[in-house]
Amino acid sequence: MKFIRKYLKSFIALFYPKVCLTCGVSLQGNENILCAWCMHTLPETGYHCSVNNPVSELFYGRILLNHAFAFLFFDKESRYRHLIYQLKYHGRKEAGIFLGKLIGSRILEADFKTIDAIVPVPLHPSKQRRRGYNQSEVLAEGVSSILKKPVLKDAISRKVITSTQTKKGRFERWLNVEGIFQCDNPERLEGRHILLIDDVVTTGATLEALASPILRLNGTSISIATAAYASTG
Repeated sequence: MKFIRKYLKSFIALFYPKVCLTCGVSLQGNENILCAWCMHTLPETGYHCSVNNPVSELFYGRILLNHAFAFLFFDKESRYRHLIYQLKYHGRKEAGIFLGKLIGSRILEADFKTIDAIVPVPLHPSKQRRRGYNQSEVLAEGVSSILKKPVLKDAISRKVITSTQTKKGRFERWLNVEGIFQCDNPERLEGRHILLIDDVVTTGATLEALASPILRLNGTSISIATAAYASTG
């Protein structure tokens, strides 16, 4: 039976080869998503080890957070951007689960206070229907599998469709997302430490807009984790 399974895997690999999502080389043996070299050279920020880091500094004077960090540096010239692009634009949910598990493992290493629940940044329903999924929810599922905490997908929603943030400055980004989220089931959030999850943080405008209505509830606190950090500097 083991021989048959091995033969079938080899046969399938002839037509659907598994390749590294960052460099494109064929994956070997137990390699998954990334080849051993790309896994070894991931551009990790290490920000999970420090409460005061460039991601948490984005929110200074804006909202009060327990902790904020990004797992990777995001560079449009780096091959590692493909991890985010494959998740966000090409339906490769396995890349999101993979990144989410790595984020979760770093949270376990960090000095986070106990997290009670996870909230991914919501997409507007019409945009989620077009895309077919929410990439932040996929990341959150990966994080949840490590932290063993629930993902609250229906506690807060996005009530306004916004234009892309990609080419906007800091102030334009803030105006673009002001007041776009609403708490639909506040009782699921009150009195809890909520971990917000997103794919890429640049200025923090979207995450601030999401955190603000949650922090107005009784006894809530917020931490933030994203797959990547794209510096505007």
